[in-house]
Amino acid sequence: MRCPFCNHEETKVTDKRETGFGTTTRRRRECLKCRKRFTTYERIELINIRVIKKDGSREQFSREKIKNGIVRACEKRPISIDKIEKIVDFVEAEIRGENQKEISTAAIGNMVMKRLKKLDEVAYIRFASVYRSFADVDSFKEELKTLSKRGRKKCLRA
Repeated sequence: MRCPFCNHEETKVTDKRETGFGTTTRRRRECLKCRKRFTTYERIELINIRVIKKDGSREQFSREKIKNGIVRACEKRPISIDKIEKIVDFVEAEIRGENQKEISTAAIGNMVMKRLKKLDEVAYIRFASVYRSFADVDSFKEELKTLSKRGRKKCLRA
């Protein structure tokens, strides 16, 4: 494994962990030349899944696209990258568990929103505002009302 900092070819593994429901191995590595550390991920190569976009076009499934969308929604929120990775792992596992060769962006978006709603309501609203492309302020307000009703019910149960 080449060091991403100095391009030296010799590194050593300092830590190894299984993540993502046992489908991913995370390795912390250290360059033997410059001593800088970096992380690599090893994943099982699974069947290729095609994503059906809103316009009907199709493209290769990309967990990075899901992760990037969640990261943007979680900006300036107290959410660790590990929690974001767990959401991405869960969504990918759910998609692959359906044993379908194709899935719509709508289905993927719903899976992400379900997880974000439980994790952080602000991140959920941010993601939903982009994903659902709220047509106007009223539809945005309606979603906020739904969230505040849910919040009140939680308080009453506690």
